[in-house]
Amino acid sequence: MNLINPATGETIKAISEDSPESVEEKFLKARDAQSSWAETPLRDRKKTIERFAELLEAKKEDLAKTLTLEMGKPIAQSRNELNAVQGRIKYFLNTVGAALEVEKVFEDPGKMEERISREPLGVIANISAWNYPYFVGSNVFIPALLTGNAVLYKPSEYASLTGLAIAELFSEAGLPSCVFTPLIGGGAIGAALVNQAVHGIFFTGSYPTGKRIAEAAAGRMIKVQLELGGKDPTYVCEDAAIENAAASLADGAMYNTGQSCCSVERIYVHEDCYDRFIEAFVKVVRGFQMGDPTDERTYLGPLARKQQLQVLEEQVQDAYRKGAKVLIGGKTVSGKGNYFQATVLGNVNSEMLVMREESFGPIIGIQSVRGDQEAIELMNDSTYGLTAGVFTPDRERAEKILARIQAGTVYWNCCDRVSPNLPWTGRKHSGMGSTLGREGILAFTQPKAWHFRMAQ
Repeated sequence: MNLINPATGETIKAISEDSPESVEEKFLKARDAQSSWAETPLRDRKKTIERFAELLEAKKEDLAKTLTLEMGKPIAQSRNELNAVQGRIKYFLNTVGAALEVEKVFEDPGKMEERISREPLGVIANISAWNYPYFVGSNVFIPALLTGNAVLYKPSEYASLTGLAIAELFSEAGLPSCVFTPLIGGGAIGAALVNQAVHGIFFTGSYPTGKRIAEAAAGRMIKVQLELGGKDPTYVCEDAAIENAAASLADGAMYNTGQSCCSVERIYVHEDCYDRFIEAFVKVVRGFQMGDPTDERTYLGPLARKQQLQVLEEQVQDAYRKGAKVLIGGKTVSGKGNYFQATVLGNVNSEMLVMREESFGPIIGIQSVRGDQEAIELMNDSTYGLTAGVFTPDRERAEKILARIQAGTVYWNCCDRVSPNLPWTGRKHSGMGSTLGREGILAFTQPKAWHFRMAQ
């Protein structure tokens, strides 16, 4: 398999892919290794993860360069991801003990006692994403390992080197052989993994692929958790601090070149401040530097996948035909690499592809609305439901609006934010199940109910 640098179109290197046969072999080894790992005391499992985190920090610069090389994330943003993932690992380390404690739920002294304990699922299929491999991956493999599971980790083919580096770090940290195993390849290898007798499937990616995985696993009665796409909306009220909202939302739409599940992808602005917001927003976007992702000054890098350029071009053309105004950008950048201009579209409506279909690139549509009710209706007019936000100084107003929004995560005066303290979950086509938070630890366990009748 040839790995391509998205900034230049040149081959980075060729690496060996797995095969359906090697996937099965790795599954069998993981299954054999899992039971002894589950019997390892939690304190020792935690020590292994702590060593992994230490190695991640010690090798951060090289890991950041690898991530930038293979998927085009600007180097400063690659470094940011590696810095921030430490907070997630720390959260899991600090929380897993309490989450796994045996809970006594009922007691009739001398007669009956009832308890709940938690056991690992077994072998986890972790099919991960390329856009944030450390964030998205650690949401799964860290709590999975801490709770006693073995992990078969298939990184995206666009982040294969990062996936192999993660496996090397676990080995160096002392994780027993075959408890964490990388699988290298594209969709065929992911399908081969899903077909193994795994005990849980955790996938991050597109809705169509997630749907196929859910269908393939449905008859096996195993845990399936899906983090899928989003078409995340934000509403800017007429009383919002316009410059602050514009700066926050421009970053929320364009960070990581717009390649985030929770990127802001639709903006609705009250008609009373629409023109002022547009002016402020475009001004911020003009200041984003596009170029070589290895340059510390670069904010916008290339798209990881060349085929996404056509998706963005079609969205722009569709919007233009239907009356939108291209306020900035709108085209693929000529020359080497998968570069698309930062694009802002005004005068958009809900009939346009850019306001309905996931973009996953540096493009945003901004629509004028008459008030809160229209904004709520438009925000909910989507097959997705990952995140949504409101900008206004009025907290009560924001809470009333957000309570009516069909999304797993909502924001007041912020956006594009994920916290390890809170569950990360989607509605509708954005997926099912939760990572992060206490729910994101318990997701890798199954409860066992204990009934104790005292001897008479």
